[in-house]
Amino acid sequence: MASITFLGNVVNTNGQLPPIGSQAPDFTLTAANLSNKSLSDFKGKKVVLNIFPSLDTGTCAASVRTFNEAASRLNNTVVLCISKDLPFAQDRFCASEDVENVVTLSDYKNTNFSDAYQVSIIDGILAGLLSRVVITLDENGKILYHEQVAEIVDEPNYEAALASLNV
Repeated sequence: MASITFLGNVVNTNGQLPPIGSQAPDFTLTAANLSNKSLSDFKGKKVVLNIFPSLDTGTCAASVRTFNEAASRLNNTVVLCISKDLPFAQDRFCASEDVENVVTLSDYKNTNFSDAYQVSIIDGILAGLLSRVVITLDENGKILYHEQVAEIVDEPNYEAALASLNV
């Protein structure tokens, strides 16, 4: 398990992130139109996994906005914004914020995603939500970079994540 903090209080996740250089585990999540989406649906593209607790928080919303702006400049890259928020809420957020360059995906059905990536918060008041993590993948699904943000209310290192795609 990994220890992180929420407002300075220690909370734990259900494990460690998959190692850099390893093959990213496939998963199935729910898209805004309620269809299933898998990592394999994005084969041949570089992928940014922007994982966070909920769009209803300022930091999570900021990360989606920041990656949305960056995605408009990235070639052959898709940004997947993943949370436990319902697909309807994700879609409503994107419409109200003019977010159109990222793909929102929901883990609300308790799919294999949080177990495969070990990002589920297991204790504290955020138990059951996803921790704040950014993972980048090359076109073949190999993990290039990952960051589990040590303090959940902090934003990830966008520059490092995006720079990892230029290897």
